Amino acid sequence: MKKVLVTGAGGFIGGHLVKALKEKEGYQVRAVDIKPLNQWFQRFDDVENLVMDLRIKENAYAAVNGCNEVFNLAADMGGMGFIELNKAACMLSVLINTHLLMAARDLGVDRYFFSSSACVYNAEKQTDPNNPGLKESDAYPAMAEDGYGWEKLFSERMCRHFREDYGLTTRVARYHNVYGPFGTYKGGREKAPAAICRKVIEALQTGKNEIVIWGDGKQTRSFMYIDDCIKGTISIMYSDIEEPINLGTSELISIDDLVSIVEEVAGGVKLKRIYDLDAPKGVRGRNSDNTLIKKYLGWEPSISIREGIKPTFNWIKEQMEKDRQAK
Repeated sequence: MKKVLVTGAGGFIGGHLVKALKEKEGYQVRAVDIKPLNQWFQRFDDVENLVMDLRIKENAYAAVNGCNEVFNLAADMGGMGFIELNKAACMLSVLINTHLLMAARDLGVDRYFFSSSACVYNAEKQTDPNNPGLKESDAYPAMAEDGYGWEKLFSERMCRHFREDYGLTTRVARYHNVYGPFGTYKGGREKAPAAICRKVIEALQTGKNEIVIWGDGKQTRSFMYIDDCIKGTISIMYSDIEEPINLGTSELISIDDLVSIVEEVAGGVKLKRIYDLDAPKGVRGRNSDNTLIKKYLGWEPSISIREGIKPTFNWIKEQMEKDRQAK
């Protein structure tokens, strides 16, 4: 029986990862998150669920103790509205990865996965909405997203040096805009797909028939559905890929087009668009170059935004209807 630690388990991606791992034969899962249990997006009774602040060194060692493998997804993070206004808080997540790496080294962990981000990439390579795709080498020379991106880039280097200096097997995936059910959709930490779903549902609920879009709507991203993210995460963890690698779709889409897709899913509504040019909007264009992951794994994330947004929209709508009934 293999004992696996998943940190950030009460969050969006972490909850889905716990679900996938606990269903694998021969896996025993320990799930850890800083949030109270009643705030976890998904919680499973057949795994060990612990509430711990992993920025504290002793907690990190206690969490890792007895585990063969570590999936580190824990971080203080959110969408652009959060990371642009909470740079110091985002950078303090460096304590989580540092303490977990030290514990993994000292307690004999076999494999260690770190969830990095496309925010590590050089901003000068993301000024064109028609972004051809960011190659892994585009992270250097470094000019990462201030705060959050720099923490991720530094923590990638920590993983590399723990592998080189101490022999700890480390794997790093750079996530590109993950979305799906059981994630944040309100409160300021939500990312674009969830935020747009919520705003369209709010417009329908209130009858206002308008939507506020951050920026001019022309900025572009690629969005990865959660199922692809989990498959890629597990595949990368057990691969021979030593360098950080992109995990995202190569389907580039503008925010305006994303709004149109959500409008279609909502029944073909057409909302008046109000563009907030002063809102946080991030880089102009970001896409994933999947040459390396196709070379190493013979696979790349392929669930389209049209395919993935429907279950995402339906889940958020269900939660918002529950909220309305509760009020």
